[in-house]
Amino acid sequence: MTFGRVNPQFRLEDQGIEGLGNVYYNLTEPALIQTALRNGEGQLGQGGAFLVTTGKFTGRSPKDKHVVRTADVADTIWWENNKEMSPEGFDNLYADMLEHMKGKDYYVQDLVGGADPAYSINVRMVTELAWHNLFIRHMLRRPDRSALDGFLAEFTVINCPSFQANPERHNCRTETVIAMNFEKKLILIGGTEYAGENKKSVFTLLNYLLPDKGVMPMHCSANHAKDNPVDTAIFFGLSGTGKTTLSADPNRTLIGDDEHGWSDRGTFNFEGGCYAKTINLSAEAEPEIYATCSMSGTVIENMVYDEETFELDFEDSSLTENMRCAYPLEYISNASETALGGHPKNIILLTCDAYGVLPPISRLTPAQAMYHFLSGFTSKTPGTERGVVEPEPTFSTCFGAPFMPRRPEAYGNLLREKIAKHGATCWLVNTGWTGGAFGQGSRMPIKATRALLTAALDGSLNDATFRKDPNFGFEVPVTVPGVDATLLDPRATWNDKAAYDAQAAKLVNMFSENFAQYLPYIDEDVKAAAIG
Repeated sequence: MTFGRVNPQFRLEDQGIEGLGNVYYNLTEPALIQTALRNGEGQLGQGGAFLVTTGKFTGRSPKDKHVVRTADVADTIWWENNKEMSPEGFDNLYADMLEHMKGKDYYVQDLVGGADPAYSINVRMVTELAWHNLFIRHMLRRPDRSALDGFLAEFTVINCPSFQANPERHNCRTETVIAMNFEKKLILIGGTEYAGENKKSVFTLLNYLLPDKGVMPMHCSANHAKDNPVDTAIFFGLSGTGKTTLSADPNRTLIGDDEHGWSDRGTFNFEGGCYAKTINLSAEAEPEIYATCSMSGTVIENMVYDEETFELDFEDSSLTENMRCAYPLEYISNASETALGGHPKNIILLTCDAYGVLPPISRLTPAQAMYHFLSGFTSKTPGTERGVVEPEPTFSTCFGAPFMPRRPEAYGNLLREKIAKHGATCWLVNTGWTGGAFGQGSRMPIKATRALLTAALDGSLNDATFRKDPNFGFEVPVTVPGVDATLLDPRATWNDKAAYDAQAAKLVNMFSENFAQYLPYIDEDVKAAAIG
């Protein structure tokens, strides 16, 4: 049986997906919540939020992500970073998954990736779980109901958590699999209930397609000055660095919290919602995000709650540090109605430095920005990926290596060209540790980070006195109103200055060793920006 609204010429049967049980097309949020409750997929929380757990997978599984080596992509995929799958393995995987799906109910959402219609892509999401349908309905962009009558998808994603892959037969690593086939315009996900795989598969897709159109895909949040989209800022960073928190500035308009494109027309959000970490979330520090956790339809993922009152515990990380909430963008009061912005006036590179070496903010030249963008230094935080139990330093190129199908230089060169063409001031912001490394120092005060960003975005920070950092050569402000001057000099925050010097030398060496892989592909000025 078929339920819901769908293009009668584009049902699953028209795609060769047959023999299923009931198929529900484009159900709205209330219907999806009712269905998920009926299926026993979760609980209804305070305010109508939907509470779920995702089993053993509480984060992404990047090592289980594969790209099918077909002739159309063989020469353009960054194979050192993307595990390949044979066409034969994918065909077996697809056939076996379709066989597994027979007789079971499935949920379909026809959605759009990209707020700018000139560069958007139609995506069909087919999910085994009703709450996954609710999640992706939040995260991608929802076309008008009337547009569904003629909707045709360019790519289809099938997510079947109960399916277990066979590594030998399917040419994959484990029973968990995320397989992308650009030739067949299919993405298959199996063996994991973590909802983030849905949205990141589409992000990876856009990261491959858009550079050919001159669009820079970015793992970043974005906002602009109120009533002035020309004054746009973008915030690059991996999970846990503060993209969502720092872009949700009540004094600015939020474009989006995670995925954007930069075209010749300006900045645009890929998504229609936000996926925020909720560990230690408070009404005082982040009132807008906190409020979404008790709003109707918000998906609350892997949070401990009181079984009698359903009150959420924002401090209990016994399930995972990577507890999250997913909600529509319009749940944030200062969110942009169009999800469009101008060309970035300020570019913020966010990093969570577990070594306690980097200053809280530094001004970068374009060459230095290219260097730090390609380096993508941060620290993975617990729960974001399987196996990460405490913060550990890492280099993730372009601040999003797991989602980059092309070589890093393809994105780095796009960024550099756009900075040169449109102009932007670039900043490196450390939201990690100060006064010592992880385990000895303390986390950078959010109040100080906000004050420094405000000064950067309103232009006043450019008038400050700067010193040259002896380790990396970028410019660091000496004093900023409202910020303890000692905080601006990381070495001064350490009791043991010799220990700081040793840590700084160690980090500089790590940068140098990591960046050696890019030296054959970059210009001399970027090489010179490597070490100050």
